[in-house]
Amino acid sequence: MKSYCVIPARYASTRLPGKPLADIAGKPMIQHVYERAKQAKLPAGVLVATDSELVIEAVRAFGGSVVMTSADHPTGTDRLAEVAAQLTDADVIINVQGDEPLLPPAIIDELAALFENGPDGLDMATLASPLLPEEQDNPAAVKVVTDLAGNALYFSRSLIPYPRNHHAGLALYKHVGIYAYRRDFLLTFAALQPTPLEQAESLEQLRALEHGYRIRVIKTQFRSVGVDTPEDLARVNQILAKTGGQSL
Repeated sequence: MKSYCVIPARYASTRLPGKPLADIAGKPMIQHVYERAKQAKLPAGVLVATDSELVIEAVRAFGGSVVMTSADHPTGTDRLAEVAAQLTDADVIINVQGDEPLLPPAIIDELAALFENGPDGLDMATLASPLLPEEQDNPAAVKVVTDLAGNALYFSRSLIPYPRNHHAGLALYKHVGIYAYRRDFLLTFAALQPTPLEQAESLEQLRALEHGYRIRVIKTQFRSVGVDTPEDLARVNQILAKTGGQSL
């Protein structure tokens, strides 16, 4: 089964303008993400998908593969689908966010392997990590609950489930926004109309659930350190400074 890793990299950002090119330990952030993705063993290729000539120049400068996409896409999934439509030999598309410079390559391989060795009929998969106490009331930390088979029941910015009985064995999980899609499903998903719960929570993955599709959730100990603000950028720089500026 042939998989590709695609990294959507939108140049404009309200909280951190020019985010893909933000300097982290002497390299643009998109380079850190790309180099980590290239270390994954299963994908046949890694591509950056952007709407910016500046990002294209930066990616080409470090020898990466990049494609120009429309500037009119409302979401990263739409940008991803535009690229997937051109990757006619792909079976699986793995969406790595362009603001995840610390992503372990093994995570990408784990998602790709799920489609090779996992259950039949799998269309979409994502990750979840244990929810920290300080994240429970933070709407930026998206929560997820699953059924007994590991399929998502719901995603929310509110705390779910509500621990009314404080069950000692209840584990709470935070969604990690890295996705893998069967290519044909991704094209279908991107064409679906937005749904009420998706719009209420501003969580695009709810569109799949509302239309009756399953999302498999892999539990991981990986703690995402996404870069959305100048404070996040400073934090990642501090982390990489401890390793001599090496992201690999």
